Amino acid sequence: MFKPVVTLVGRANVGKSTLFNRLTRSRAALVADFSGLTRDRHYGEGRVGERPFIVVDTGGFEPVAKDGILLEMARQTKQAIAESDVVIFLVDARAGVNAHDHEIARLLRRSGQRVYLAVNKAEGMRHGGATAEFHELGLGEPHAISASHGDGVVDLIEQALSYLDEPAADDGGDADGGGDAHAAAAAEFEIDEGSHRVHEHDAQLAEADADAGTGDTPQAVDHRIKLAIVGRPNVGKSTLINTLLGEERVIAFDLPGTTRDAIEIEFERDGVSYTLIDTAGLRRRGKVFEAIEKFSVIKTLQAIEACNVVLLMLDAGAEISDQDAHIAGFVLETGRALVVAINKWDGTDRDQRERIQREFERKLRFLSFARMHTISALKGQGVKSLLKSVNAAHAAAFAKLSTPRLTRTLHAAVEQQPPPRKGIFRPKMRYAHQGGQNPPLIIIHGNALDAVSDSYRRYLEARFRETFDLAGTPLRIEFKSSHNPYVQGS
Repeated sequence: MFKPVVTLVGRANVGKSTLFNRLTRSRAALVADFSGLTRDRHYGEGRVGERPFIVVDTGGFEPVAKDGILLEMARQTKQAIAESDVVIFLVDARAGVNAHDHEIARLLRRSGQRVYLAVNKAEGMRHGGATAEFHELGLGEPHAISASHGDGVVDLIEQALSYLDEPAADDGGDADGGGDAHAAAAAEFEIDEGSHRVHEHDAQLAEADADAGTGDTPQAVDHRIKLAIVGRPNVGKSTLINTLLGEERVIAFDLPGTTRDAIEIEFERDGVSYTLIDTAGLRRRGKVFEAIEKFSVIKTLQAIEACNVVLLMLDAGAEISDQDAHIAGFVLETGRALVVAINKWDGTDRDQRERIQREFERKLRFLSFARMHTISALKGQGVKSLLKSVNAAHAAAFAKLSTPRLTRTLHAAVEQQPPPRKGIFRPKMRYAHQGGQNPPLIIIHGNALDAVSDSYRRYLEARFRETFDLAGTPLRIEFKSSHNPYVQGS
């Protein structure tokens, strides 16, 4: 059976993200005492008792928005409503009913969806007093809840999903005329024919997982690749996500700072399953003024640490800045596999292309292990080869390196170029084995290895990388010296 989709809708700062985190038992959505924190649709797995469902967090909904970022947010919310099985409309018990609530209620009544009215922030208030004025919205009995404390949340979800226990209509149609309602919703929200429902997409992913390991896949992947897309604001991260998915899944707007949260989206291409993570653009620390943006930076850094592969996007029309180098340095420090994409390449001339290639070699030389691609996220140019490099970087990060082959490679490297002496001693390397993955860790055993220089470490790294085809991932080498048991104190 498909998991039902429960969408959380309401104006800004009524507690949708708090309820989302409670239902998913996570801290996936940003929560703070600021309005407008959430902008894109955010999906998560919820469960009440034995009943699983998909919960969707949405941004502050302004149905009458005519332009700008509010219009894009409204489109995202309307898409989520059309995809849902149940809509939970959150209002604020302490703020009371306002004009925005009436506009949203009017739109939801026309949508034909199952709608449940949740009066949030009702903790400490008399039940009747908290919900009385919300009857005027015409959406049935209001449910008093507290998303932050959990009061009334289980009862609300159980009632919202109770339709699953109702017997199906004998004529094969929806018992409540849901087919007509969904048709009306699609017409109301102007949904493109190419867009798909969440549970249909879930079925496609399940089918792809069942077929894993068959066919001509770019790399044999035994789990979903978590791919974080990072970079400065306005380099085209959200545009690339939408191009990969073939739909306007996240807001792509010509305004720095459009994306605030780290949005995870499941995606499948050529038999390989991915979780795409769209992150907020990272600015220089001195330019991070808003508290909201500080939260976004934390979420982006957490996304880098939690992913398997990072896609660092640069803007071909702008200079490679110190901030780009700082982001790349953090990726390298966390040991994540890396692919670099220079976006908006189609809008540059020959001189600009030569300039950015020189800047890349000068400022990002420490990323020589990563493959670099020139793309146009808007037009989809270069995207296919980009994913091939992501697959290869992931495979390198999780490569299994045999001890005999590592040791043979080590001996061959030492024979060709022995480590330099330090005083009267020359480091002696006996054997090597793998100590970890993501990134690969190679542990070398021998004597007097504390004397190995950084330059010789880099030489060994290059030999191992070439032998095992470890392009796209950092490589860590650790030396362990044996101690003479006859020396006192050893």
